[in-house]
Amino acid sequence: MHKQKIIECLNRSETEFSDMAQKIWEHPQIAYEETFACHLQSTTLKERGFQISAIDGMDTAFIAEYGKGTPIIGILGEYDALQGLSQKVSPVKEEVTPDGFGHGCGHNLLGTAGVEAVLALKEVMEKENLEGTIRYYGCPAEEVLSGKTFMARAGVFDDLDCALTWHPGTSNEAMNKSLQALVSVKFHFQGIPAHAAAAPHAGRSALDAAELMNTGANYLREHVLDGSRIHYTITNGGDAPNIVPEKASVWYFLRAANKKEVDHMLERLKKIAQGAALMTETEVSSDILASSYETLPNAALNDVMFQNMKEWNHMNFSDEEQRFAQALVQSIRSEREAEKENVLSVECINDKSEKGQSFPASTDVGDVSWITPTGSVFTTCAPAGVQLHSWQATASFGSTIGFKGMHLAARTMALSAYDLLQNEDIVAEAKKEFQISTKGQSYVPGIPNDVKPPALHV
Repeated sequence: MHKQKIIECLNRSETEFSDMAQKIWEHPQIAYEETFACHLQSTTLKERGFQISAIDGMDTAFIAEYGKGTPIIGILGEYDALQGLSQKVSPVKEEVTPDGFGHGCGHNLLGTAGVEAVLALKEVMEKENLEGTIRYYGCPAEEVLSGKTFMARAGVFDDLDCALTWHPGTSNEAMNKSLQALVSVKFHFQGIPAHAAAAPHAGRSALDAAELMNTGANYLREHVLDGSRIHYTITNGGDAPNIVPEKASVWYFLRAANKKEVDHMLERLKKIAQGAALMTETEVSSDILASSYETLPNAALNDVMFQNMKEWNHMNFSDEEQRFAQALVQSIRSEREAEKENVLSVECINDKSEKGQSFPASTDVGDVSWITPTGSVFTTCAPAGVQLHSWQATASFGSTIGFKGMHLAARTMALSAYDLLQNEDIVAEAKKEFQISTKGQSYVPGIPNDVKPPALHV
C-alpha cells in the first residue's frame, strides 16, 4: 500500500524532526528575523534534493520545490515567535530569558511538520515516478499578519492548484470556521512642542490628538457589526510631561468577518483620526502594516485531511505527559476543575455545521485561501484550557506533547497531498468550491505596493 510507504518514511524520521522542532523552539526569533529556522529548514530541504528559491525583499522567506508537472500542491510553513513568551518546558512560569521571545503559538512545530511531510512525500514520489509538483513555503511573520501577504503580492502562490496547512491546537479537528480579516495600521500625529507650563498656548499636542482619536474609536465600537473588534495601543505619547508632545502614534488592529467590512471600518477610523487632528490643530498620517483576508474554508480539502488524520491517528500520551498537561491546566484553573476532564484530546472532529462561521482570530493564510483552495486542520499539541500566546502554550509546544501533535499533522498533510496528486477529481471539486466561495472576486493584496517588507536587522 503506497500510503503505508509514506507512513514508514515518516516513522523513520520522527526523531530528526522532533530535534528540528526543538532546535527552533530553543532559538525563537520574531517576525522577519527568523534566520535560524529559515536556514535550518531550507538547508535540510536543499540537501534532500529540493530546489530552493528566494523571494525578493524577504530575507527569511523561501520556496522549496520538487517534481514536475501538475497538480502543483503547496504546503505552508511558519516559524516566527512572540515577544515576552520565553518559557522553559515547565508547569510553572520559568523564563529562559527575561522578557525574551518564545514559541507561544507553536510555529516551531508548524513549519517543521511541513518539511517533514514534503520529504516523506518526495521519497514515495521518486519510487513511484509520480507526476506532479510539491512545494514547501517557508513563510515569515505570520504573527504580524503580513508575511504571506507580501509573498502573495509577489505572485508566488498564483500557480498552485491547492494548498494545505495546519496549526497547533488543543484538539484534532478540521478547521471549518473562517478566521477573521484584519488590518494593522499606525496613525502618526504631528503637533507643535512648547513649554507645558510657561507657554502651553503656543503648543499643539499630538498626544491630545491621539487620545481624542481613541475616544472616537471607542464610540465607533457601538456601530460596527457583531463580532468585529477594535484594539489599539499608544506606541509614542511624547517625551516628557513638561513638553507639549510634538509627536504621538497609536497602533490599531481592526478585525471583522470579512475584508469588505474591515476596509469599511478603516475608512471610518481614518475620518475619526482626521477629526482629532482638526480639533487639536495637528496633522495626521497613517501606515498600513498588514491587511489580511478572512480565511475561506474548503470542505473538499478539509474532508480529505480529516479522513487521513482520523485513519492514521495513533496518538497516545504517556502518564508523564498527562501529569504535565494537568499541571499546566492547574496553573490556569483550580485543581478540581482541571481533574474534571481529560485535558489531552485524541479524538478527531469534523463539525461541518461550523463551515463559514467567523472565528475571532486572524491569519495571513487568509490571503492564500483567496488565491487557491486551501485546506487546514488543528492537532492536539497542548492540553484543553491552554490558550495560544501564553507561557503555558510555549511550555507545551516545546514538549513531547507538541511533537506528537506535529507528527500527526505531518502525516495528515503528506497523505492528503498524495491523494491530491493521485486523484484529479478531488482537486477539481476543491476548485469548484473555491469559485463558489470567492464569488468570482479576484485577490487584490491589501498592503499598498509602495510598502516594502521590513528589512532584516543584523
